[in-house]
Amino acid sequence: MNLSLPLRLLASATVLGLSLTACGGSGGSSPNASRPATAASATSGTARPTTVSPAPSASEPSATASPAAPAPKTPRSTPPPDVQGLQPLWPFTTRAQAQAWERAYRSGGHQPWHRDPEQTALAFTRDYLGFTDVDKVTSRAVSGRHARIGVAPGGPEGGTAAVIHLVRFGTGADAPWEVVGTDDTTFSLTTPAYGSPTGSPLHVGGRITGVDESIRVEVRQPSSEAPLGTSPCCTAAGGTDQPWNARVTFSGARDPILTVVASTGGHVAEVERFTVTAVRAR
Repeated sequence: MNLSLPLRLLASATVLGLSLTACGGSGGSSPNASRPATAASATSGTARPTTVSPAPSASEPSATASPAAPAPKTPRSTPPPDVQGLQPLWPFTTRAQAQAWERAYRSGGHQPWHRDPEQTALAFTRDYLGFTDVDKVTSRAVSGRHARIGVAPGGPEGGTAAVIHLVRFGTGADAPWEVVGTDDTTFSLTTPAYGSPTGSPLHVGGRITGVDESIRVEVRQPSSEAPLGTSPCCTAAGGTDQPWNARVTFSGARDPILTVVASTGGHVAEVERFTVTAVRAR
């Protein structure tokens, strides 16, 4: 019997199998995400990707079958904030709401300020938290899909009241900016834990450095203009990195994520510093 033909076929199949194995692999990488640190993360405050299909390894060569072709690769997508441990505080409560705005913007230029992290941060302080005097940007740091915007009350005396952590809520070029928390230094809100489920009454606390501070706490949700609850005014605090504690009752929660905000002031402005965190309504 002439064995030279099968031997030549076997050698060719072996070379083909090695060539496919060398070209295989997975592609794509997901962008970085950070927390609040807030999230908004933010220390106090400031989202779940698809996987890449791996290329299959070449099968054992044979004289009668060719190795299987690699499976097509699936690109990774940028996950929304709430998938990576960051909670969407404002202005959107769900990814669907953000997508609806994107469609409205592309069709008619609706509310273009959602594309600007500075304008979104100031709208958060003035329109959502009700701190109408906090209307000045003191710092801006944008890295990839994350932004940190320092805000302060107007006037020469006002220092930075908070550094707001925002992320792009979605994957497209027009994805809006979403507040997820604050980066805290001398005034923090660490209880309740960021993203934890909670109900009323709510025990809150953190640490503060200051003199004759007067802390006020509110619980808010995007679908309501008025706060759901406010702590009795006010909690006295001061010293260097000292603990503070308060208690607030609230009702009427219907949004999935609630904002807990603590503020202090009264020396040169009504609100001189504030800190926020996110909790899940239960």
